[in-house]
Formats: sequence, structure tokens, C-alpha cells
Amino acid sequence: LGMFGIDEFTAIINAPDSCILAVGGINSVPVVKDGEVVSGNVMKVTLSCDHRSVDGASGAAFLGDFKNFLENPVQMLANGY
Repeated sequence: LGMFGIDEFTAIINAPDSCILAVGGINSVPVVKDGEVVSGNVMKVTLSCDHRSVDGASGAAFLGDFKNFLENPVQMLANGY
């Protein structure tokens, strides 16, 4: 829903799905980079999992990989994804 100006939300899982990813809009915010405050782009992503079928640690690992791929898209090509 980020394309509609929504920054963050929690999506509801509908059976038989086990996970759903909620992607918010991209916002420009101040961030610290190399000791200086600069403008950076931030996007909030929320993963909802049905813990009967997906372990929370696996979901957290997925979000970590997702974050790394968004920040370093060339890494996807290098890893063969």
C-alpha cells in the first residue's frame, strides 16, 4: 500500500497462506552516514506469519535477507537469485 501514501501497516493473513509481506512507502529522512547527517530513503516492511507453519526466527531471517537485497541489489545477481 506504499504507492497509496501509507507508510506502514500490518497485513492480515488469510487461510491457506502462511505469511504476508506488508510494504510501506519510501520516505526521505535524516540518517547518519560516515559521521555526517545526510538524507536517506527509508521503507518500512512488516512480515506477518502464522506460527503454526512458519517459525518466527525463519521469518526474521527472511526479513534480514530481504533488507540486504534491497540495499545491495547486485548481491542477488552474484548469488544467482
